[in-house]
Amino acid sequence: MRSQCLVCLLLAGLAYGQAAQPATPPAAGAKAEQSTSAAPEKAPEVKVGPDDAVITLKGFCADSTLQGDACKTVITRAQFEKLVEALQPGMPPPLRRQLANRYAQVLKMSTEAEKRGLDKGPAFEEKMYFARLQILSQELGRALQEDSGKVTDADIEDYYKKNEPSYEQVTLERIYVPRAKQIPPAVKTKADTEAGAKNAAKTNAEQPPTEEQKKAAEEAMKKVAADLRARAAQGEDPEKLEKEAYAAAGLPGTAPITKMEKLRRTALPANHQAVIDLKPGEVSELISDNSGYYVYKMVSKETLSLDAAKPEIIKTISSQRYRDSMQSFQGNIDLNEAYFGPTRNPAMPPPPRGAKPPAQERDDHD
Repeated sequence: MRSQCLVCLLLAGLAYGQAAQPATPPAAGAKAEQSTSAAPEKAPEVKVGPDDAVITLKGFCADSTLQGDACKTVITRAQFEKLVEALQPGMPPPLRRQLANRYAQVLKMSTEAEKRGLDKGPAFEEKMYFARLQILSQELGRALQEDSGKVTDADIEDYYKKNEPSYEQVTLERIYVPRAKQIPPAVKTKADTEAGAKNAAKTNAEQPPTEEQKKAAEEAMKKVAADLRARAAQGEDPEKLEKEAYAAAGLPGTAPITKMEKLRRTALPANHQAVIDLKPGEVSELISDNSGYYVYKMVSKETLSLDAAKPEIIKTISSQRYRDSMQSFQGNIDLNEAYFGPTRNPAMPPPPRGAKPPAQERDDHD
């Protein structure tokens, strides 16, 4: 039980230690080679045997009768690496040093805590119980991930055949037509005096477009979109038609680029995805949504090979298997709302600022 508590403490310490400080940028005008030369040289490799000491705690030993240099605790490479592999296999050297310092500290502190009898009592036992549950759930999660990652070539081929259309990628040209034409401000007609001109400008600026103006602006762009779609179908350059659409809408700036390369079906909005089924050279019907009108022209299409799609398929199958395996551990929980209170949905306001959980609840999460 003590070792499990130690693991929890070490993990908490490591989580804090892993918040690396951002690198300091070089001073303005500094040359790249200066920062390179300032980097410390790599330490020479030192061969350390499995029974050699890697951590020595001086003045700390189990035998209280020992004094001076005789009182020490030695942790060998084999012992330390056993802990490393349990906590984080493949831990990088800088993090190992942090772990070594943290390990030495908690060994001393836990020993003193036991001398004071802090490992006795119901609160300690409850924390140890919950720590054990957490560690076991983490180990199961790791095991489930490993099991999910065991994807065979047969699994990959079967998935590819069933989902081959989703591995089509296309190059399209898209014409976007804004939904409404920009409505210019009202013309100032009564500005006999300087004050009158200012008042007229203020009045015009505050008057929004009327519903009739809005409707007329939308109808105008709908006609423009239909005309541009017909011209695209006749073979006119989509890049040129896009510029005309922006000019007709009265929009300043450069029109967007029409070419869209190596797109997959899922990269498009749901109501646009049917354009993937077009043949090269074909032009889609006019697609409308709240933002405007769209016309697509298919340039080329290809299907990723099984080898090219393999890494993605492995990741997809593995992720799905893991989600499926975790499903049985989630949900199906009935909480007594008379005790816990009603569930707070996202629309409900957050707790008062500065509110803290009860002391016992904070202790249980430490």
